[in-house]
Amino acid sequence: MSSVCIQVINPNTNPGMTETIGAAARAVAAPGTEILAVCPSEGVPSIEGHFDEAIAAVGVLEQISAGRQHGVDGHVIACFGDPGLLAARELAQGPVIGIAEAAMHMATMVATRFSIVTTLPRTLIIARHLLHQYGFQDHCAALHAIDLPVLALEDGSGLAQEKVRARCIQAIKEDGSGAIVLGCGGMATLAQELTRELHVPVIDGVSAAVKMVESLVALGLSTSKQGDLAFPERKALSGKFQALNPF
Repeated sequence: MSSVCIQVINPNTNPGMTETIGAAARAVAAPGTEILAVCPSEGVPSIEGHFDEAIAAVGVLEQISAGRQHGVDGHVIACFGDPGLLAARELAQGPVIGIAEAAMHMATMVATRFSIVTTLPRTLIIARHLLHQYGFQDHCAALHAIDLPVLALEDGSGLAQEKVRARCIQAIKEDGSGAIVLGCGGMATLAQELTRELHVPVIDGVSAAVKMVESLVALGLSTSKQGDLAFPERKALSGKFQALNPF
């Protein structure tokens, strides 16, 4: 089997969360798939709103550009807001998959309805926007927040992980859902254990996105360069953005 290299981008600047995300990606990667887990050196330490996403999107594009130069075969954007996804597809040659997009698609393949469990309540609105954008609003029974910030998943206390578990149990009992989507890249390593314990598919978008990129690469399918996902128009970029010019 020929080697495949997938760049997994944590759009925040937290190295610990990058390691967590990389571990989840490697756990499901096929033999011969190399996982290159990266994060920006500048930006926000966690992504919990539109402002954070706007800043993080620039870091995503910088990493996409670096990944192209490295020769990766595809990219994963490992934040549940999928920040900068379409812009990243313009800049990339290979496939680019966001973890919210991947998890929602996977959920509809194993259940008719799913619930989402995420971090802060304010991010529920962003998740609803994505459900409408991707066409899954009728498949999502409910959205739940553990009411803890993203970085609580990395503080070592285990409180956030236990709250995720409790919310998943609540969703199964109350929502009539057949699957749970975990709404944060920092929850990536929880999915398999929760699936075994709760006896329903609990889907982590990092793992789902890695398998989607592997499938697209195996099929010889790259991001279309016709229409709106063609490379950006040639123009003079200034300041730090000069480095993003794909030409």
